[in-house]
Formats: sequence, structure tokens, C-alpha cells
Amino acid sequence: MEFDDSSVGSRVKWNAKVARVLAQRRQTRNSIRGPHSALTDFLASNNISAAQIHQDHQRRLREAEQQAAAESPSDATETHNAEERTVESPEQRTKRKRKESATLQKIKQSKEFARRKARRTDEPDGDDDIIARELMYEKSRPLPGQLENCEICSKRFTVTAYSKTGPNGGLLCKKCSQDLADDEKKSKARRSGPRSSRRQNQSNLLDGIVQQGALSLVEMCTKKVADNINDIDEFGDLPSQLLSRLSRILSKRRALTPRTLNLFLRSDLDSIDIYDSAKLETDDFQKIFTFIPALTHVNLRFAGQLKDRVLEYMLDKNLQVKHLQLDAANLVSDAYWRRVFHILGPQLESLKLSNLDFALDDETVEAMCKSCRALRCLKLKQCWKMSDGSLRAISTLPSLEHLSLGFVQAIEPENLLEAVSGAASHLRTLSLEGFANADDRLLKTIHEKCRLLTKLRFSDNSVCTDQGFANLFTNWSNPPLEFVDLSSTRDMDNTNLDDPTEAIGLASQGFAALMKHSGAMVQKLNIASCRHVSRSAFEEVFSEDKRYPNLQELDVSFHTTMDDYLVGRIFRCCPAIKKVVAFACFNIRDVQVPLGVALIGGLRAQDSIDSRAD
Repeated sequence: MEFDDSSVGSRVKWNAKVARVLAQRRQTRNSIRGPHSALTDFLASNNISAAQIHQDHQRRLREAEQQAAAESPSDATETHNAEERTVESPEQRTKRKRKESATLQKIKQSKEFARRKARRTDEPDGDDDIIARELMYEKSRPLPGQLENCEICSKRFTVTAYSKTGPNGGLLCKKCSQDLADDEKKSKARRSGPRSSRRQNQSNLLDGIVQQGALSLVEMCTKKVADNINDIDEFGDLPSQLLSRLSRILSKRRALTPRTLNLFLRSDLDSIDIYDSAKLETDDFQKIFTFIPALTHVNLRFAGQLKDRVLEYMLDKNLQVKHLQLDAANLVSDAYWRRVFHILGPQLESLKLSNLDFALDDETVEAMCKSCRALRCLKLKQCWKMSDGSLRAISTLPSLEHLSLGFVQAIEPENLLEAVSGAASHLRTLSLEGFANADDRLLKTIHEKCRLLTKLRFSDNSVCTDQGFANLFTNWSNPPLEFVDLSSTRDMDNTNLDDPTEAIGLASQGFAALMKHSGAMVQKLNIASCRHVSRSAFEEVFSEDKRYPNLQELDVSFHTTMDDYLVGRIFRCCPAIKKVVAFACFNIRDVQVPLGVALIGGLRAQDSIDSRAD
């Protein structure tokens, strides 16, 4: 039989190839590997070996042990070092101290030093060097991974980034660190007493409240209810006075929400006072008129979500509202204001609108004056669209007893004279703000036609003269006023700091005439920023023989002549005084504030707060 050499060679090569493939498959079956994680692939791609990391860590530990063993001094070494320190030359000692002082000074300028010092509020002053030395030691303490002896128990442990410092600056093991933390917590718990009321005292002081002794039972209960308002389901039969007080507290804390509003909604009430409605929605306002059908008094401040449909709903309920006060209701259109005045006008006795920049133009005010003929109280403040036409319409109201106006737009003085003259015979309170161009003719009109005023506010004017104010209060047949606000009536020329030839605004003569006319009955007096009242006028008004038995609140802010002597005179002449406001009176420094009096402003007013709070 004959064989082909080429075919034999091919078959041998084929068998060898098959053998290699089978060997590879057996090798693959014997070395099965699981899936690689992303971290493993990353370490492998960057030639990082976990085994090598472990070996390096063990090596560092061994080196640290060897270093600690080598640095632990024997008795002989300690004696030798002591001898070396003993023979330290003066130059070396000076150099070492200079280097140490420079290091401490650098540490004192670091942010870590400032933070460490700020945390130590209970320690006495003068510990800057101690804190700096602690930081210097911490910088030289063992690094994480090295071995160290615990300061308290002397146990050997591995230093970590979370190792705490002991009382003497050494490091602590985990157990001693936990024990020290527990002791600090117990110490703080023992030291903790009643919370400081410093912030509340300052808040009360700005409100003119100086508390002596314990609060009344009613006040304590009211504040306790306000503190736990989220746990209360209903107020029960609280009277309207306490509900109003609760509303004030919650409004000040910005805690009047749709949930807390429900506590004030009772069908037997006839009034609602919400002093901060900023968190209420449109449906919440509508709910007020649903749950209180007998409403006659409505007072809603910061009512930003009060809209046309709420007034439409109120009108459909046929409510007998007689007193309406709305603030910042800028989503109500002029058309609905006119409809409200047309329907509720005959029954409205009091109307107060403020901070309206979208509606209430002159036509709407004219519609109001035609429909609301029974109005006895009218207050329109910061209503941007009102101008001279509104003043002419207001002059036609026949029964006004309380008039309060604050205009944004400039008006003609003649129209203001017409409005005041039309209502002067019945007016009991008059408040005029923002009429910068009103002149002495207004003061003359008030002097001639007002006979029943108990409150007068005329502020922010730079035209009326001191002689005009003096003529107003001289031989005025009106009874003494109880409330007077003539603030910011002064010359606006900042280059004329001294008294001008003809003083502008309330000055010395006008102030003396005011106190001669109303000093016996005045309870609140505001003459802030009337900068032309002289020191001699203050000394005359508050002289030793003068007494103002009813004066409780006085504002003399921005009077640079006011000092400790004059404030002391005020305290002696006003036995009923409770609040003195003296902002920017920089000469008031060390005046003795009587018990129960709130002095607001002055450089040392804080001392009075602390002394009374203790």
C-alpha cells in the first residue's frame, strides 16, 4: 500500500491543533473567575495592587513601632538629655524661644485659632497662648496609622483621624474618648439652667414693654397657648380680646397658617382680626365669611391673596359689615371696590384701606364718598392712585370724626385745606402724612376750625414754619391733646445745619407752645427729627418746676442736643413715663434709667436692659 507524504503531514498537524484546543479548554475550566468590579478594574488599570497596599500599611506600622521603641528614652538617655538642656547656651535658648514665639504668633493668626477661641466662650480672657500651644502640639502629634500611648490609661493604640485630645494635650484611646465625652455631656446637663431671655427682653423693649416681676396668669396662659399652637384643636369660648391677643402673637411669629386660622373661626363671633394674612390663600379668606355669618368687624392685614371672587362671595352672604379694614389687597379691582361701596356703603361706619398700588383711583374714591355717607372713620394710607380728585371727594363726607390720610402723589395745598375744612367741625382725630408742600395755612385752618381734637399727627413736612406751629397752639380753643406726632417737620437743606433765620418745622417756640397747651394731658409725644429745637428750649420745658403727669411715651430721636442731663430731667418731670425713644442721640451714655422705663437708643441702653432683666 502506498501512502502520500503530504496527506500524512496534514493529518499530523491537524491532530496537534486539536490537542492544543482541548488543552486550552481544560485549563479554562480549571480557572473559572467571577465578574470584576469597577474598583478592581480601576486599580488594575492604574497598576494599583491591594496586596501591595496591605504590605505598605504593615510596613508603616512596623516602622512606627521601631521609631517609638527607639525614641522611648532610658534613664541614662534622660539624664544625658537633662544634662544637655542644662548646658544649653544663652544664644541657643534665645534662638529657641524666638522660634517658638514666632510659631505661636503665626498660629494666632490662623482661622483654626479663631474658631477654637470662639468656641471657648466660658473661659476667661488671656488664654490665647494656651490655645496656640495646644494647636502647635496637635500639629506635631503622631499621624494616623502610628502607635501612641493613651494619656489616661497608658494603653497602646493606633492613632486615627478621629483620635481625641486629652485634658493635658495627649491623645486618648477609643474607650477613654467615649468616657470623656459622656462626662462632658453630664457636666453640661448639670450646668444648664433656664434659657436666657435676653432676646425676648430686647424685643419687649422695642415694643415699650418693661416687665416687672412675673407675668399675669392670663398673659402666661396666652403665651403657653401660642407656644403649643400646633397641638391645639380649638380655643373653646375664649373672648374676642384674648383671640385678638393670640392673633397678634401668632402674626408676630409668622405662625398664622390655614390650619391655625381654623381656630379663630366660630359662628358666635362678630369680629375677625388677622394681623398677618400672608400665608393664607384665596379659599381661606372665603372660609372666614362662611364660618362667621354674623361678622360686623373685619380686619385683615397683608391680605395679598384676597381677590374679586372673595368680595363677591361676601356680598352674596349679605353680611352686616360695619367696620372694614383691609391691607395690601392689591388683587381687588376698581370695579369690585365700587360694587362693595355701592352695596355695603349705607351700613359702613369705618373704612380703613392701606398699601394699595393697583386700584382705588380718584373715580373709585368719589364712588365711595357718594355711597358711604355714614362714615365716621376714614383711613386711606399709601394708596398710590389717589390724587387731588380724592381730596375733593373726601371734603363732601358730612359725618367724619376720624380722618387719616397718607398720600404718595403730590397734591395742591388748596385741596387739602378744603378736605380738612369740610370735616373739621366734627373731627376728633386728624392724621396727615406725606403732604410735603402743605404750608402754614393748614395750621391756621386747624387752629380756627378744629375744636374737638384729641389726636393730631402732621409729619414729613418741610414748608410749615416754627411760627406757624407756635400760632397753632397759642390761645387754641381746642382741649389739650392726648396724642401728638409732629415728627420730621424740619428744614431739608442739609447745608444749613444751624438754626435758619426763620426756623422750618417744629422748633423752639412751637415746642414750648405745644407743651404749654397740651402738656397737662398729653400721653404720647413724637418730635423725632425736629432738629431745630434748641437745648435751652428742652431745659425750659423740662425744668425743675414742670410736671407732665400723663406723658407715657416720648420720642426725641435725632436730637443731637439730647444728653444724660436732659434725659434725667425728662424722667423727673414725667412720673408716668414708660418709654423714651432716643435713636442717634449719641450724647446719651450713662443715664440712670428708672425701674419700669424703656430707654430705646443711646450708647449704653443695653446696660439698662441687662440690669432690669436680672
